[in-house]
This record gives sequence, C-alpha cells and structure tokens, in this order.
Amino acid sequence: MKQRDELRTAALRMVLSAVSTEQTSGKQARELTDDEVVMVLARETKKRREAAEAFADAGRDDSAARERAEESVLAQYLPAALSEAELDGIVAAAVAAAAESGVAGPRAMGAVMKAVQPQVKGRADGSVVAAKVRAALQGS
Repeated sequence: MKQRDELRTAALRMVLSAVSTEQTSGKQARELTDDEVVMVLARETKKRREAAEAFADAGRDDSAARERAEESVLAQYLPAALSEAELDGIVAAAVAAAAESGVAGPRAMGAVMKAVQPQVKGRADGSVVAAKVRAALQGS
C-alpha cells in the first residue's frame, strides 16, 4: 500500500476477503490452517487464470491482461510448482504401486489420483495431473 502499487494491493485485498469468507463459512467461524490458506490462494489464482482466458476469448485484452497480472501477483505467494520431471516421477510411482496391488489400465485412474493428489496438492494443476495419470495408464 505504501508503495502505491494498486494492482498488488487489489489482488491481496481480494485474497484476504476470500480467506475471511472461508473462515466464516459454515456453521461456526474458525481459524484456517496454513494448508487451507494455500488452497484458498490456489483457488483464487485459478479463478484469475480462467477469467483471463474468458476475457481473451471475448476480445477484451485489457481485462485479460489485468487478470493475468493479478494471477502473477498471487502466484508469488504459492508454493513452488512441481517441474515436469518431478510430476512424472510421482505419477510413475503411483501407477507402479497401483499395478502391484492388481489394478492396472484406465480402471486404476481413481486409485492413482487418490495416491498422487496429496503429494501434489497446491503445487500442480489438477487437470495437468489427471492428463499425466491418464497418459501413464494408457501406456501401462
């Protein structure tokens, strides 16, 4: 705020509002854990990404640029994303574990995703993870 960075201030205020809403939602107000705050931050970042795509598709490049800028501000507060190699390793290990337990092929999608999600939570996009798992299961 003191630096008069209007974009960063607006993005952080939006996240604080989302965290506050999350704290008061439900039957009883509660304090969010660090993991829950990261989940809220990831959700808000995803909203910015999707809004930027929608604005770009509609030809509103100025609004799309604003959403992308807010997304980049929020991304600075998220844990470091997994690299392709790290994600491939996690998926390969989960597919191998599912194969050892007797589940293979496309039917193992649920079991593999259940094993992979806790390891990549907040560090990889769910659709990318699902695509990698699907591709790995097609090859097995």
